[in-house]
Amino acid sequence: MSLATTNYLTPTGREEAWRFTPLSRLGGLHDSSIALVDRPSLIAQSLPAGTSMSLENSADYPLRTQTEDHISLRVSEAVSQVSVLRISAHNELQEPIFLNRNCSGLEAEASRLLILVGSHAHATVVISNMGQSILGEDIEIILEDGANLRFITLQEWETGSVHAARHHAVIAKDATFTSYVITVGGSVVRLLPTVEYTGPGSSAELNGLYFATDGQHLEHRVHVEHDCPNAKSRVNYKGALAGDLARTVWIGDVFIKAAAQGTDTYELNRNLLLTDGARADSVPNLEIETGDIVGAGHASTTGRFDDEQLFYLESRGIPAEEARRLVIRGFFAEIVSKLHLSEVEERIMARIDKELSEVAQ
Repeated sequence: MSLATTNYLTPTGREEAWRFTPLSRLGGLHDSSIALVDRPSLIAQSLPAGTSMSLENSADYPLRTQTEDHISLRVSEAVSQVSVLRISAHNELQEPIFLNRNCSGLEAEASRLLILVGSHAHATVVISNMGQSILGEDIEIILEDGANLRFITLQEWETGSVHAARHHAVIAKDATFTSYVITVGGSVVRLLPTVEYTGPGSSAELNGLYFATDGQHLEHRVHVEHDCPNAKSRVNYKGALAGDLARTVWIGDVFIKAAAQGTDTYELNRNLLLTDGARADSVPNLEIETGDIVGAGHASTTGRFDDEQLFYLESRGIPAEEARRLVIRGFFAEIVSKLHLSEVEERIMARIDKELSEVAQ
């Protein structure tokens, strides 16, 4: 069913969903008076057998899921073509599918991607965002019964880039969705990883890593909606901040509806402040409409760099700069090691090392 998208109002910053976001730095993505450029920019590096990717008429692919996100609705209106990635049923892919972003400049662009994962298919999809861009994006991921998808997005933007996106996964009976959202670049990045369940026995694991330096605003708003019985979710996001005016926002919402008996959920956010002037906002939320659940909980911690760890390493002859780097790598290792992509893991940590060394100068 097509969604009506013409009656929404431009955010003012007073709305709960926008109160942390620096609207003046969004490059017009949120401003209804500024047109978004329709420019599909995702290119498949290679596609294995049993998969296909094509540009389809957007009128044939209206948003499958309801959303109130202003930018997602604008993107849906602006695009004329949707990139559709299909993974056939029972197809167990051994190698990841890499989708690379090919952006062309600093015009405010709109992009839509639909990923369709057939029943009992197993796959890994990696989206790499690099270069310079102002990008509004909507990604919908549909998993059929028994499907298993590892979904990795890498935000390695250059300075000055703006990226606002929704990543929405719909998980059917006995399907498994695992996501990794890695954000280490850009001026303003605002991502909305969201999940809904349509069948029992389904599960989602949402992992995230972000590293903000001087002047960066990195915002991640996670929403998991349990609306069917015997489903599971785990959320684990870690962030580090270094430099004046480095800013991160993490919102974690888990909603367990009355019909979701047997739900098992937990969300966790940890932030590490490396310098004065950095600020991390962390807001975990949990709403429960039924007491018949396996478990539900959340935790959030924000703390400063552990000088005792640094002293321990330095006392064993490790230079201060190297000791600092090792502590940061150890903090992020829990997330990075799960990628199982050595080239990507080293590239991400090298980017963090580089930016950390620039802050220390």
